[in-house]
Amino acid sequence: MAPPTVVKVVDLALETIARYDRADLTSRLRQTRTRLLDGRVRVLVIGEFKQGKSQLVNALVNASVCPVDDDIATSVPTVVRHGEKPKAALVRVSDSDGTTADLDDAALERRTERVEVPIEKLVDHVSEAGNPGNREKVTWAEVEVPRALLAGGLELVDTPGVGGLSSVHGSTTMATLPSADAVLLVSDASQEYTGPELEFLRQAGRVCPNVACVLTKTDLYPEWRRIAELDRKHLAAAGIEAELIAVSSMLRWHAIQKKDRALNVESGFPNLIRYLRDRVSGRADEIMRRSASHDVLSVTEQLGSSLRTEQIAQQNPERIQDLIKELQEAQARANALKERSARWQQTLNDGVADLNADIDYDLRDRMREIARRAEEEIDIGGDPNKMWDQFSAWVEQEAAAAASSTFVWATQRARFLATQVADHFAADGNKVLPALRTDPAGLMNVVDGVDITESEKWGPGEKVLTGLRGGYIGVLMFGLLGTFIGMSIINPFSVVAGLVLGGKAISDEKKRQASKRQNEAKMATRRYIDDVTFQVSKDARDMLRRVQRGLRDHFTGEAEEMNQSLRESLQSAEKSMKTSTSDRERRLSEIKAELERLAALEKRVRTLLSAPPPEAVA
Repeated sequence: MAPPTVVKVVDLALETIARYDRADLTSRLRQTRTRLLDGRVRVLVIGEFKQGKSQLVNALVNASVCPVDDDIATSVPTVVRHGEKPKAALVRVSDSDGTTADLDDAALERRTERVEVPIEKLVDHVSEAGNPGNREKVTWAEVEVPRALLAGGLELVDTPGVGGLSSVHGSTTMATLPSADAVLLVSDASQEYTGPELEFLRQAGRVCPNVACVLTKTDLYPEWRRIAELDRKHLAAAGIEAELIAVSSMLRWHAIQKKDRALNVESGFPNLIRYLRDRVSGRADEIMRRSASHDVLSVTEQLGSSLRTEQIAQQNPERIQDLIKELQEAQARANALKERSARWQQTLNDGVADLNADIDYDLRDRMREIARRAEEEIDIGGDPNKMWDQFSAWVEQEAAAAASSTFVWATQRARFLATQVADHFAADGNKVLPALRTDPAGLMNVVDGVDITESEKWGPGEKVLTGLRGGYIGVLMFGLLGTFIGMSIINPFSVVAGLVLGGKAISDEKKRQASKRQNEAKMATRRYIDDVTFQVSKDARDMLRRVQRGLRDHFTGEAEEMNQSLRESLQSAEKSMKTSTSDRERRLSEIKAELERLAALEKRVRTLLSAPPPEAVA
């Protein structure tokens, strides 16, 4: 939530412009006010399995809101935010028609079901022990607690870590990073950073404005300072600019219980809270201030422009015709901005079309490489039944990683396109971009895992029958040959031949069935890759449509506001031609007073940019 002073300035602006009967500008400021009141700062807490993420969140808010136990793993994301009293709820988002990714906020809310549960029972729904594999289909859980740290709109999201950052969940989390204001990568002090952790940080830094590393469990590992120094060297070598903060959640709990300030400082949590306050909430505060200031100044500039135009017309009647001509030309330019042939519209449409093609090619190229490598592994590995669990998990991880990498790249391209569109809309650089929704909805959630059909049974009984069939042929064939030299059908040669051919029959059948299972495994892998490609392609197209609509509506609204202001200026100029001298002097006095009121409002707005953000309470 924005500081009260910012909301108060917007309220003052609404009061000031009420006299001008500009419904479009009033609506814009009301949207600004709603955005300020609902503004939340989302912090994702991410890490490998059993690194202390849930315990870190609990220690930050001084409450047991996330399940913590050696045998309990988080299986559902848990959002912790401020509330007047403690409560918890399970959230399920329906995707019955498969279009969840393309919903606006209102439609998404209609499909969202919230079921309140006691906080002490939350563990039964968000942990792997109570809800294995998320069989309850919970999309996320919400917890509200009355804490000063969260009162400004800060949200902490405890994410599942089962399987690690290279797992399907870890890759899916990566794809949701564009929606986060900050990311805390949690890793304990038992070892230095792993390859997946460094790769995660590298990608997170490309799409998230704030990325920090939290080294946990310093109370358990005496060598944590050496590990911290090694981690900092790894970050520097990888070119990752991320602050590293060492903490101990257990020391934090003891400090809170004993009210020991020195022990709290030793826990490292004051540094983490300071980071969240200054770098995360403070930066979000600054963005909200700038956004609100831009909206109010844009409104006052449009109103002031109309008033100044009328002032010039009243002061210089002889220039009215030239002024009307200038206004008509400006209005024509404003109208042209709304046309589909406008340069910014062409840039937007062409850019989105190019993005769709590039993203589709990028995704298919990644998936083809996974399919090729998977088939090579199947050919080398032999019987898929012996390695299927590991193989299927690897395929799912690789597919999820490829999908998330595609989304990260798409987000970067979409943001670059947005700046190009803004540049073409306003050549003078006086522009602001809307909030772009580039996070995928339901990524990988509706794709079934890699599975193969149950192969035909071939146990000891089937092996004996296969051997008997082969052996029977061998005995019969060599026994008949033996009869020509006076030997019986059952003779040493026919018995040996029967054993040899029986063994060969078993070996050939084994190879045949292994080859059959290999082909089935390849077909299952191709089906899975096709399903993932189909779903992720749709999610990517939906995301780009949201970007396109958001930019189109934003800049079309800006053009309409400009057009309305110019229209009113033109009407005022034409009206001034028929004004008497006494009315002209009276109107000039009114215009001067109104311009002074707008100037006072602009002066107050500009102080928002220099005002320091309010301090959060730890």
